[in-house]
Amino acid sequence: MGFLFGDIKLHWQQRVQIIFGIARGLLYLHDECSTPIIHCDIKPQNVLLDDNFVARISDFGLAKLLRADQTRTNTGIRGTRGYVAPEWFKSMAITKKVDVYSFGVMMLEIICCRKNLETQIGEEEEPVLIYWAYDWYKDGRADLLVENDKEALADMEEVERFVKVAFWCIQEDPSLRPSMQKVTQMLEGAVEVSLPPDPSPFSTTNLSQSS
Repeated sequence: MGFLFGDIKLHWQQRVQIIFGIARGLLYLHDECSTPIIHCDIKPQNVLLDDNFVARISDFGLAKLLRADQTRTNTGIRGTRGYVAPEWFKSMAITKKVDVYSFGVMMLEIICCRKNLETQIGEEEEPVLIYWAYDWYKDGRADLLVENDKEALADMEEVERFVKVAFWCIQEDPSLRPSMQKVTQMLEGAVEVSLPPDPSPFSTTNLSQSS
């Protein structure tokens, strides 16, 4: 999916279709498989597209299986920088919500056609997209996330709904992130999407919840 970040953008509805495809794929892994699966490495390189832009999740090398009575598991850090949920670094038990976080990051990349990680000269890659996007969103300028994209700008109601869903998915506290079932319902417009808190780990909301 590296072509997302080239000079030529996919049409907005193609990007919407890709987002739905990934969401439904994760819903299947989490809730519809006989053995629930946490993928643990959701990122653009692990999503394949067919000629009709139907998304398929691939590469299950890091995946974890859950027993029917199990909702969490303990394991060492897995995944890819920029898409790894914060709880991986806190010695917390891992749940399906780590995939929800990675999906939220990917959603923003697909919406904005920008990479989450940027490399500064002489420095390591830093995740910047999620903070850049939230700053514009909270200022009421979600239109700048799809700047010069006429098709997306013509459907800002859908764009804003998708952006809000993405911010819910990347909440620091995994208990605040929706399940993939609810994510799918929110994307479809079947469930109202409330205003998301600041996803930054240094936000007032997250600091109060961690104290």
